[in-house]
Amino acid sequence: MSAVLLAVHVLVAIVAIGPVCVAASMFPPEARRALGDDPGAAARLPVLARICRTYALVGIAVPVFGLATASSMGVLTEPWVLVSIVLTVAAAGVLAGMVLPRQRVLLEGAGPRDALAASTGRLAAATGVFNLLWAVVTVLMIVRPGSSTGV
Repeated sequence: MSAVLLAVHVLVAIVAIGPVCVAASMFPPEARRALGDDPGAAARLPVLARICRTYALVGIAVPVFGLATASSMGVLTEPWVLVSIVLTVAAAGVLAGMVLPRQRVLLEGAGPRDALAASTGRLAAATGVFNLLWAVVTVLMIVRPGSSTGV
């Protein structure tokens, strides 16, 4: 059963988190192009935002299956799992509290162009933090410090 849970956990992580990371990373440069009156970029922004929102919801399955997998493997209290849980919660917080709301503000286009342009930089930074958190979680999942297979 652990193998099935682990396979589903990894597949959902790839299918759900990957698109959020890519679409969220593409959003700030597209927003800058849209602010520069590129109609193609303006048309792509809602699609990128929808990808982020949709796959963020699907991504909820990642920690659900991760917790089920860790529990079935008896490693739920291992430090690398606990750190991964904290980092996953932090990544979810960055996405829900910074990335998605800033995307919404840019989509609405309310405010002076200078303020919106500055917002793209803050959005890019928040997206970078989100991606970095997931990269660290991925490394922890592979290396598993202190485990019998850890490096």
